[in-house]
This record gives sequence, C-alpha cells and structure tokens, in this order.
Amino acid sequence: MARGSSPSGAVPARDYAVYPLLLVVAGLVWWLCHRFPSRLPVWAPWEFNWSWFLTATLCAWWYLRGLSLSAPAERPSRWRSLSFAAGLLVIYVVLQTRFEYLAEHMFFLNRVQHIVMHHLGPFLIALAWPGTTLKRGMPAPLRRITEWRPLVRLVGRLQQPLLAAFLFVGLVALWLLPSVHFVAMLDPQLYAFMNWTMVVDGVLFWSLVLDPRPAPPAPRSFGTRAALAIGVMFPQIVIGALIAFSDHDLYPFYAWCGRFFPSIGAVTDQKFGGLIIWIPAAMMSVVALILVINALRRTEAGRGGEDRGEEVVSAAQWTG
Repeated sequence: MARGSSPSGAVPARDYAVYPLLLVVAGLVWWLCHRFPSRLPVWAPWEFNWSWFLTATLCAWWYLRGLSLSAPAERPSRWRSLSFAAGLLVIYVVLQTRFEYLAEHMFFLNRVQHIVMHHLGPFLIALAWPGTTLKRGMPAPLRRITEWRPLVRLVGRLQQPLLAAFLFVGLVALWLLPSVHFVAMLDPQLYAFMNWTMVVDGVLFWSLVLDPRPAPPAPRSFGTRAALAIGVMFPQIVIGALIAFSDHDLYPFYAWCGRFFPSIGAVTDQKFGGLIIWIPAAMMSVVALILVINALRRTEAGRGGEDRGEEVVSAAQWTG
C-alpha cells in the first residue's frame, strides 16, 4: 500500500486542511504586499496575483501528495522531481517576486521573463513528466475534470504538430508587436492574460516534444517531435534578429514608464532583448533535439533488451 493512503481509501483530514491554510497564507501575502510593499524582501511579490500564487502552491502540494501516495515502483526519479520543482520555481520567481518590477521597466529583462515563462520553466516541467503524479495528488473531482473527454480532445487538437508550432511561435510574435505590447504592458488584465498564454502554451508544446514514450502510446513519432523542436527555432531567430538590428525605438512603453537602468538606451535595450529571443530560444531547441534523439536511442535499446531478455527501461524511469 502506498504511504499516505488508508485501508478504506478515505482522504486524511490533514489533506483537506491544506486548502484553507493556503488561502490564509495567500491572503496574508496579499495584505502585506498592499500595506507594506516597501518593507518586503526582494523575493516577495511586486504585484500579488492570486491565480499565480495559488497555481504554484497547489501544484507543489499536489505533486508532493502524489509522491506520498505513489507506490515505490511508480514513484518518479529524484531527478524528475527536481526538474518539476525547478520549473515551477523559476516561473514563480519571474512572476511573483521583485523581478517582475524589473521586467516592467527594461525590455531585455521582459524578454528574460518571457523566455523563462515560455521556454525554460515549461521545458523543465515537461522533462519531469509529472502528469501522473499530479493527478494522483489532486482531489477526485478535479482529477475527473482533467479526464473530461472534451478537455482531452481540446488538448489533443492544440498539440497537433502544425498548430502547436504555429501557436508556439505565433504567440511570441503577437505579444512582440509594438502596438500590442504597449497595450498589454499598460492593461493589468491583458498583461496577466499574456503571461498565462506564455506558460500554458509552453507547457503544451514542450510536453508534446519531450514525451519520453515511443509512438504509440505517444501521439507523435520521434521524427515529428525532432522536427518540431528545430522547426520553431528559425522563426524565433528571425524575430530576435529583426529586433536586435533595429536602429529606432520599437517599444516606447519603457521610455514612457522609465527604464530601471537609465544608462541603457532604447536601442541598446532592444539589442539585448533581441539577442535573448534569438540565442537562448535556439539553444533550447537544440537541447530538445538532443533529448528527443536520446529518447529514441533508449527506446531502441529497450527493445533490444527485450529481445535478449534484459531489463527494459520504462517511460516512468526516463529523465531525458
């Protein structure tokens, strides 16, 4: 029997007590951010956001609870758990600490924020392959929602290769259109929506590319996943180059609100930002390609081991 479960299948009362406790903690952080913003440390939120705070804390709790309810053979490796924690943490840092203030006052730091939200954080989460553990730790009603057939079909359509690649690059391009970017940075609701699209799309895309399983049961072949990893690289290079080599201010919002580093002018700020769009995004596509090839190698090795009566490495043990 997995640790944390009861013979009757009843959920321990302490598990239910976590939810009101998280609400109390969230309310306390919100109150501190509104009453004493200047006294809080750099790791405190600049603008407290209920949805981000609760999403991060609930996912962390569900994952920990899922681990405790998992049988030893079903428990993910330590590296996968660390990857999930790191992915969740870096997204939280760029959205719910004082770094967000910097990202609102320097274009190149805004690009760092988006690279973390859309690339690095979701990449690490997808590499952890946490779905089974998360679902095991969720309340039963929410677990049933994740298994709701229309929702599963919607996710499947969003992960169709051409549409997935289009959304991955298209959302980056959309929010970088100067007129759209200006409005998004001024409107708090549109700003939050922009950030949510980055994180959700990043998780959907990298979960498709970094699926460690062969097809089937994975919906796409290793060749398709490799093509996706490389295919999204070149449009991002073009977008980054266009911004980096621009000789005029494309994003007047940062001059209008005041740059955090006044010594860095608009054009230089954009050059740094364009390079961040260009280089880290391309590097992550290359890393993804290597991981896809490695997953293919391990699949072939596992099949060979099966033929020779050797132990086969399961998808649950793979870390990429």
